[in-house]
Amino acid sequence: MDPQSQSIESTWLELTKILEAANLHFGHGAVSASSEAFWTLSHCLQIDPAEVLGSLENPCPEQIKIQALKFIQERISSRKPLAYILGEVWLMGAPFYCDDRSIVPRSFIAELISDGSLEPWLPAGGRALDLCTGNGSLAILLALNCPDIDVSACDLSPQALALAARNLDRHHLTDQINLYQGDLWDPLPEPNEDNLFDLIICNPPYVNSHSMAQLPKEYLAEPKMALAGGEDGMEIIRRILEGAKPFLAERGALLLEIGNEFEHFSKAFPDIPVTWIEVSAGEEQVLLIEAENLP
Repeated sequence: MDPQSQSIESTWLELTKILEAANLHFGHGAVSASSEAFWTLSHCLQIDPAEVLGSLENPCPEQIKIQALKFIQERISSRKPLAYILGEVWLMGAPFYCDDRSIVPRSFIAELISDGSLEPWLPAGGRALDLCTGNGSLAILLALNCPDIDVSACDLSPQALALAARNLDRHHLTDQINLYQGDLWDPLPEPNEDNLFDLIICNPPYVNSHSMAQLPKEYLAEPKMALAGGEDGMEIIRRILEGAKPFLAERGALLLEIGNEFEHFSKAFPDIPVTWIEVSAGEEQVLLIEAENLP
């Protein structure tokens, strides 16, 4: 390597230090300054993150460093999530187009899809629904990990669904995932014995009003309708639980992410039998309710 040139690793460290000094909030696809710097470099190099890790000793072209610094400076000055600036985010190793038409995908449900935890509720030839799909990432991960099931996805926002359609096209799943635009259950076909879902997954708006008022700027850049869950965070979840049962098969289940709203959920629904499922953040973020236990 030219002694005057900088390695990819040293460039990564330099970008990390700049981000660390900027008092930013992380959590939109990257958990730290280091991971955001790495993500930026990977994007500028146009190679898979795993390949970057194997190339750290290679020289970093000057134009790549300049481009990365521009992205980093925009991240600092705008306080927007990095995914919006790069126009892309990775989730469980899969890339997705990302912009402010939907929240940055970061659902813990993605972990459960990818590690096979949901397979008991996803039989061959089964049907799954991603409710509140946003940019379509969870529906796409379902289709990629379980190619022998039928997947549908629904969202209230036509803007978010337009972005989801781009992601379906990116992953060549346009013919395999059905998109529905409307308010929760309203746009779905009338349930009958032939179109019931074996599994419904949902990462709904659940942030309570007190927490909404204290969100960092990075979260304020996201669509409010995709985050705000009313006074106790349960406003949309109540409607989801009230309407889910007719759309589920007899042995079907609803998988729901509630973030940090464990106490509010437990207070709002003390009589519903729930199975809490462990994810990387703990055992109080994602729950499963079997169809027979729904109201």
